Amino acid sequence: MKQPDILSQIALGEDSTRQFKADVKNVESLAAEMAAFANTNGGTIFIGVADDGSTPGLSQKDVSRINQLISNAASQGVRSPLTVETENLALENSRLVIVLRVPKGIDKPYFDKNGIIWLKTGSDKRRVNSKEELRRLFQITSQFHADELPTKAGIDKVDKLRFRDFLRDVYEIEYPDSIEKRTRLLQNMNLTTDDGNLNLGGLLMFGEQPELIMPQFVVKGIRYPGNEIHASDYMDTEDFVGPLPKIFADVLAFIMRNLHKVQAGRGVNSPGIPEVPKTVFEELLVNALVHRDYLVSAAIRVFIYDNRIEIISPGHLPNNLTVEKIRAGNANIRNPILVSYAAKGLLPYHGLGSGIKRALSAWSDIEFQDDHEGCLFTAIIYRKPLEELNGSNATQMKQEKK
Repeated sequence: MKQPDILSQIALGEDSTRQFKADVKNVESLAAEMAAFANTNGGTIFIGVADDGSTPGLSQKDVSRINQLISNAASQGVRSPLTVETENLALENSRLVIVLRVPKGIDKPYFDKNGIIWLKTGSDKRRVNSKEELRRLFQITSQFHADELPTKAGIDKVDKLRFRDFLRDVYEIEYPDSIEKRTRLLQNMNLTTDDGNLNLGGLLMFGEQPELIMPQFVVKGIRYPGNEIHASDYMDTEDFVGPLPKIFADVLAFIMRNLHKVQAGRGVNSPGIPEVPKTVFEELLVNALVHRDYLVSAAIRVFIYDNRIEIISPGHLPNNLTVEKIRAGNANIRNPILVSYAAKGLLPYHGLGSGIKRALSAWSDIEFQDDHEGCLFTAIIYRKPLEELNGSNATQMKQEKK
């Protein structure tokens, strides 16, 4: 990095990726800053730069002393140790600035010497104080998954008929006749915790009335008149509950009954086909149910407007995923238990990363919004104007009369 480059960086001020320090004398304080960057997205600490952006710089003696502090902080002040990079840049007054680069951590969460976990928040840092935040840090590094969370549902809450049919159709085994055998089987299938209660994945896939245990994990559907949300005016509404396979089927039926039907080459007395292919909603609904963030206590929402249909999932895209990457077929497994059982036929799941591409292939006019601030992911399926649909039907009728 050349001097003009560093000055242009400093001119931007402090934020979640840049921190200024006129001097460093406390190894524990520096270690906390490093841990905060490593637990977030990485960043750069400019040492020899004051909070106001002025550059008093450092002497050669200061640089030697601070580099030793940096080494101690990275290797002994942070758990697990960090590998950082430093670069010394000369100012016009012969003073120096140390550019300390802290990478995004791959072994999160990182603790300081006192066992505190720090996160960057803007130009400052803060402690992790909630279990949910801690779980999310473990989730990022695949050390923890929300569908492994224990629930208060015992194995008596398993839907016997649904589980029996699954065992017969997929594993070709009989439903266990004793509680002990059922418990052992469910544990071997990774559907219960060690204490015998269903985990979240087991409850959502095979639970009988899981909404009584986890009422937040339902789907709410509303058909609004026009193209805006109304406080009390709606044409159709329903809350969808039950295990995920039932929710999927019921939500899909709700969407299909609120779509226009197009004759598309069929006789005028035929039932017609949906204006948007059914497979589009199959793929996007499975994606919403299986890949949503179950650490967020909120319902999936399906809003149907005149010009679009929105499927709104709690939780933004995980890790380094972006809208561009999922359009290209990239994916991360956020809920491996749900993915595993969806792939065994409980849901029409076709493989990691293929659902979005399959939906776009069937209907290209889909927009994806990844809202990190609001912690939401939204799929927007745009509908054709009714006049355009009616026009295509009218043209078809004229051709049939000829």
